Amino acid sequence: MRKDAKRIKKLGGMEQILIDLKPDRCDSDVFINQKMDVTELVKYVDKLKKNGSDITYFHTFVMAIGKTLYNRPKLNRFIANRHVYEHNEVVISFVAKVSFDDRSEEVMIMVPISEGDNLEIISKKIVDKVSGFRNKETKKEGANSAIDILGKLPNIIRVPVVGTLKWCDKKGILPRSLVSDNLYYSSIIVSNLGSIKCGAIYHNITNFGTCSSLITMGEIKDEEVIINGKKEIRKLCEFGMNFDERIADGYYFVKSAKILQHIFNNPKLLEDAANSKIEMKELK
Repeated sequence: MRKDAKRIKKLGGMEQILIDLKPDRCDSDVFINQKMDVTELVKYVDKLKKNGSDITYFHTFVMAIGKTLYNRPKLNRFIANRHVYEHNEVVISFVAKVSFDDRSEEVMIMVPISEGDNLEIISKKIVDKVSGFRNKETKKEGANSAIDILGKLPNIIRVPVVGTLKWCDKKGILPRSLVSDNLYYSSIIVSNLGSIKCGAIYHNITNFGTCSSLITMGEIKDEEVIINGKKEIRKLCEFGMNFDERIADGYYFVKSAKILQHIFNNPKLLEDAANSKIEMKELK
């Protein structure tokens, strides 16, 4: 009985057999690389900035992904001990540098997205959490603190300790102090590689924790595309999306990507509550 999720008991035969054939998450890692049109999103963010807003593209990406998870709940699932569970919350995580230099330490940031949150609320959550660490107003706790301690232990002690923690993770009895601020216990991990002028990359998911999805976002670039037989210059952003194929099938993942694109085409949707239902005729 897990405290962080509810068990999904009604599964099809194929769904259960796939878990038996591929008991590990790393063996079930599927990758989708897709360029998304963010032209309307760029216009939207530019307009906000002209009005004095500090909202960034990353903030809009996080909110858009959060809305997608609420509309596509299977993306918020994970497999543990050959059972399927759905997270009780939608939590998006990422790694942030405390300062922008090679030697800067990194911290794990967890951003819970509540049902009624909108873009403005999510933007504030992200800014508050990141600035708290960079301004040294927030002390490392939970997994962030534990990693610093474990990492300094000699091999003869650290290896068996980590092995014990992995066993506890598998049984769902890892101490709460090691789950708090642990990105491997989020709904999805995101990485904004566009901020360092890099394209989206393939990044594996891990067996440790309960996170079944990972998305990297590349740099936004002008590219020529053909629309209705005419050439146009559009703003495109490459997305690298990794999923545990045992939580849903390919059709479900592709439809989820279409919802994400729909949000980018209609960025005003980001102002609605995170759990607001998105209707798309082409998805039915």
